Amino acid sequence: MAEKSHKLVSRLSYSFGAFGHDMFYATLSTYFIMFVTSHLFSKDSGGQSAKMIAYIGVMIMVLRFVELAIDPFIGNTIDNTNTKWGHFKPWIIAGGTVGSITLTILFTDMGGLNVSSPWLYLVIFMLLYITMDIFYSFKDVGFWSMIPAISFSSKEREKTAAYARVGSNIGANIVGVIVMPLVVFFSVNTNNGQGDNRGWLGFAAVIALISWVSAIIVGMGTKEVDSDLRKNVEKTTFKDVLKVLARNDQLMWLSLMYALYTAGMQLTNALELYYFTYILGKPGEFSILAGINTVIGVITVLLFPPMAQKFSRRKVFFAAIAIMIVALFVFLIAGQSLPLVLLAAALFYIPQPLVFLVVLMILSDSVEYGQLKFGHRDESLTLSVRPLLDKFGGALSNGVVIVTAAWAGMTSGKTASDISTSGQFIFKGMMFGVPAILILLGTFVFYKKVTLDEKEHARIVNELEKTWHKRLDTEGKESMQDIEKEVAQATTTFQSPITGTMENLADVSDENFASGKMGKGFAIKPTDGKVFAPFDGTIEATFPTRHAIGIKSDEGILTLIHIGIGTVKMDGTGFVQYVEQGQHVKQGEELIEFWQPAIKKANLDDTVMVVVPNYKDIQDFNYLKDSGDVTHGDQILDLSKPTKRPLGNESDSKK
Repeated sequence: MAEKSHKLVSRLSYSFGAFGHDMFYATLSTYFIMFVTSHLFSKDSGGQSAKMIAYIGVMIMVLRFVELAIDPFIGNTIDNTNTKWGHFKPWIIAGGTVGSITLTILFTDMGGLNVSSPWLYLVIFMLLYITMDIFYSFKDVGFWSMIPAISFSSKEREKTAAYARVGSNIGANIVGVIVMPLVVFFSVNTNNGQGDNRGWLGFAAVIALISWVSAIIVGMGTKEVDSDLRKNVEKTTFKDVLKVLARNDQLMWLSLMYALYTAGMQLTNALELYYFTYILGKPGEFSILAGINTVIGVITVLLFPPMAQKFSRRKVFFAAIAIMIVALFVFLIAGQSLPLVLLAAALFYIPQPLVFLVVLMILSDSVEYGQLKFGHRDESLTLSVRPLLDKFGGALSNGVVIVTAAWAGMTSGKTASDISTSGQFIFKGMMFGVPAILILLGTFVFYKKVTLDEKEHARIVNELEKTWHKRLDTEGKESMQDIEKEVAQATTTFQSPITGTMENLADVSDENFASGKMGKGFAIKPTDGKVFAPFDGTIEATFPTRHAIGIKSDEGILTLIHIGIGTVKMDGTGFVQYVEQGQHVKQGEELIEFWQPAIKKANLDDTVMVVVPNYKDIQDFNYLKDSGDVTHGDQILDLSKPTKRPLGNESDSKK
């Protein structure tokens, strides 16, 4: 009961944190641009206001693109933060405090500096914006990085993420409901329902306060799980940050997909209020859409866990994308019809929480994927990719929105009646056509390249639970004698287990293998990092460091495949094992994958030694190939069944 109560408190705290966090983000990414283009300058400012709007727009886009390069280092800083409150909470609270203060100031003309001293205004604006954005990034990365730290279970992660997305959905959409009523409430001049500068400042102050309070609640109500799986032998250094990200192939393909998707999605979202204001001429009706989206979003998010479990995340993703494309088409033909516009916008929003959760779950699971594959756990560094890509999409959409607004004539003092037919055509092309192309390109990448699913993640976690504590304890202590003991008692046409160039076993630099002490066989200088079963058989020996494996054929022929020389010192970094001891495998089934750059970085030899320890008990040991290039699956040896006599002790270093 106590555990259930704790989980509920943690989920609710996290959910409220997401509520305030996404209120802040929606205000920054959508409504701040509306304030800049339509309210920061009066219609009497003339051409100067257009120039200043353009300067601010370009500055925001450039600053956000520059700041993208900082996010991975922010994630690494959070990973390396150790306090009694955990990795994340100090940054969430600090980011929420500084971000809220600076956001409020940005929703002002800074005492009229925007007109009286425009260049000074731009300098101050730049300093405030980059400060706000960096601290927001610390909070954003820290907040969403808590998912893999709260639980290792995919189901529990889905529930926690669903709670969070309910909060973020309500937060992001409630802003749309209250933005114009709050602006008008705080305004001196209602300005035909568009409000004035004081109204926008009041609105920003309310959002900032809620965001700050929600950060405090996250700090008080959530708790990181304490597990050996979250421990590393060493920290990731700043210079290795980008390498850690780049070598995780699932993370990189998912990133490309999400970059394309979120750029298109955010562009359409950012232009919706413009549609209501300058196409329909009914900015006040935008609150109706925001209210509809709030209800729909909550229902959709709550349906995600059962949908993901019944249909799989991939099927949920593709169904969501299909709905978005239909929505864009309905939007395109909606014209001046408010019901059709509301239908299209609601349809476009329904899939967004689902796609977000699918991406968030795969990103969270890629933490363990990278941990198993490369022997190092990086939570915040890995999860920093999503907010980085959200900001990429936001930066791109902000720039496009400002250009589109200026191009279509949707600036200060203009109304729907002032927008020309060509202006409407330009606007609709940017709001519907470009996003459709980007979203479909992202979907193609997901279909072709993203393969990490729930079953694969469960297998990875299971493997980590069995081997990670051994890795932490072993730290390079396993010796060649240990390997000998594990494979000595357990041997057919024999296929090459790896692709590369064959070498004489006697020429390798490891005396144990070169002398024939470990058995008779061959060596391969690899050109590929995948190791496959040379025959049908049973896995006889595995090691926590995953650099070697013993396999016995169905006829009794024992083989040791040893990757590299001295690679035991790497403690499993760069090695992924796909099979378990006692498991029966088929010829050609992948056993191990290793990352050659990791071996080279450790200044070690990556030569693969393949030996048959009980070769003395084999009646015939014939080489079908003994030099040159080989591909895994090529026939290398022709071996007869072993005899019944005991294992011989002689050495043979011919190969």
